[in-house]
Amino acid sequence: MKRLLDRPGFRALLVGQTVSGVGDWLGTVALMALVLDITGSSTAVGAVLVLRLAPVMIAGPLTARVVRRWHRKRTMMVMDVARVVIVALIPLVRSLWWVYLWAFLLEVAGLLFLPARDAAIPDLAGEQDLELANGLALASSYGTIPIGAGIFGIVATLLGRGRGATTVAFLVDAGTFVVSFLAIRSIRELAESDRRIAAETKDDEAVTFVGAFRLPVIRRLILPAGVAALGLGTLFSTGIVFVRKVMHAGDTGFGVLILLFGVGAGVGLVVLRALAPDPVKAVVRSLGIQGLVIAGMSLAPSLGVAFVGAVLFGAATSITLTSAMSALQSRVQGDDRVMAFAAFHTVIHAGLSVAAISAGVAADAIGHVRWPLVGELPPTRVVLLGSGLVTLVAALILAGRAPSTTSVPRRVGVSST
Repeated sequence: MKRLLDRPGFRALLVGQTVSGVGDWLGTVALMALVLDITGSSTAVGAVLVLRLAPVMIAGPLTARVVRRWHRKRTMMVMDVARVVIVALIPLVRSLWWVYLWAFLLEVAGLLFLPARDAAIPDLAGEQDLELANGLALASSYGTIPIGAGIFGIVATLLGRGRGATTVAFLVDAGTFVVSFLAIRSIRELAESDRRIAAETKDDEAVTFVGAFRLPVIRRLILPAGVAALGLGTLFSTGIVFVRKVMHAGDTGFGVLILLFGVGAGVGLVVLRALAPDPVKAVVRSLGIQGLVIAGMSLAPSLGVAFVGAVLFGAATSITLTSAMSALQSRVQGDDRVMAFAAFHTVIHAGLSVAAISAGVAADAIGHVRWPLVGELPPTRVVLLGSGLVTLVAALILAGRAPSTTSVPRRVGVSST
């Protein structure tokens, strides 16, 4: 850890991403609160999740044009400036169409930012500490969930529910993107690397966004990454209902569940660093563990058992996503790496969005189900059990495939290592 943090470029990136990650989740909670204040409709709040799916179809192909014109550092800086403006504009007009418009554009900017960030990590962290660096980057994105939600809770307590609290939350969120911009601006290592990549890569040889899905490593990882996102989205979208209505605990219990998920993610990084498995094989194996844990949590007899499941789920998810990132970074080079991560994040965001929407719809549509041996299950348990079983079956199917990415044919931008 010390060796990694001694690298000034990576340290600056991590600080900026951690701060903006807190702001991201603060803004997400504020966005849902604002929509609820405007409409009083839970359906309208749920539509915010739909806005997370649509930008995937736009931002993925757009990444190719943006990154090749601006390269990684400039792309990240421009997207941070764009998000400062977008977030500051959201609370100015209390109209649903206005909020939806800027929420959509905010997601587009985020989907352009992430591939450039992840493609930059190997240059900033070095190959020796790459998996730890990937884990810390993921922690800055997902480990900050309880912090951002907690800050909104404090702001709402001090200012009361309503326009004042959401306005302050959005302004703080905008400020976190300023911090990220300044941190990335201070990184000098990327400028030289971007110039070298631009000089070595010809436009007619560069991989397009659609072409990235044909890269062997992407073809190997695309299904497990998507399935992992489906499991993650299902658990997060139904988690609060599961805690409140099935476990009969309050929002504090849900907060603890999320916190323990973060603890588990840290445990997963420790395990991954100690075992250092082949990253592609680790993705499939941890995906199977993720499915078992979700299925087990769905049948948890008490909140304490669910808490243990949250730790295990966090560990399995951390290993799955971190290993997938490491596989992409070690097997794809140059501009192709950015396109590979654009495809990767497209699948992750689409999986999260589809799961969040479909899990909620399914939980509302089905009634209690009686199963042999386990008895009657409420809808939330049924949805979680189904998600766990689907994830487990997918992992078993994927495990039967030959690991074709250990040797990738050499081409411009693709490494055989």
